[in-house]
Amino acid sequence: MNEDNPMRKPRIVKCVVNIGVGSGGEKQVKAKKVLNMLTGQEPVDTLSKTTNADLGIRKDQTIGCKVTLRGKKAYDFLKKAFWVTSDRILEENFDDNGNFSFGIDDYTDFENQKYNPNIGIFGLDISVELARKGERIKRRKKKTKRIPDHQKLTKEEAIEYVEKAFGVEAI
Repeated sequence: MNEDNPMRKPRIVKCVVNIGVGSGGEKQVKAKKVLNMLTGQEPVDTLSKTTNADLGIRKDQTIGCKVTLRGKKAYDFLKKAFWVTSDRILEENFDDNGNFSFGIDDYTDFENQKYNPNIGIFGLDISVELARKGERIKRRKKKTKRIPDHQKLTKEEAIEYVEKAFGVEAI
């Protein structure tokens, strides 16, 4: 296939940054503050889908917050996040569809972030969806179609894209 074809080039569809705190209240407010500082966007609450008595969680209870980044904001945030991980990512963090996820233990590892005793320490999870152009046809409301296998992004292609675009080493 012709790799110069713009429809064949992978791209970042979205990047979701998530902090799970387990319950609402004061911790939730602090987690939102952290996400706002790191991304510059207003986070939204994440709700539990089921009731779990062992964890003390009820259905539709606030258990965390997240921010969805797209376009240039997603690219810039990932540059900073990979800097925190010393420009390394494990190959096992990629799935068979070309998406990947990784975590950061402490938000203060980001450049220009200092520890604030009023906030505390929060780790965050980053999930990234990669796809080729035209991928939207499988999700649209009208005339939904199946994507052919040659148009789907593989794990190897995703790793190659991330290594080139961000200068990251996949180990």
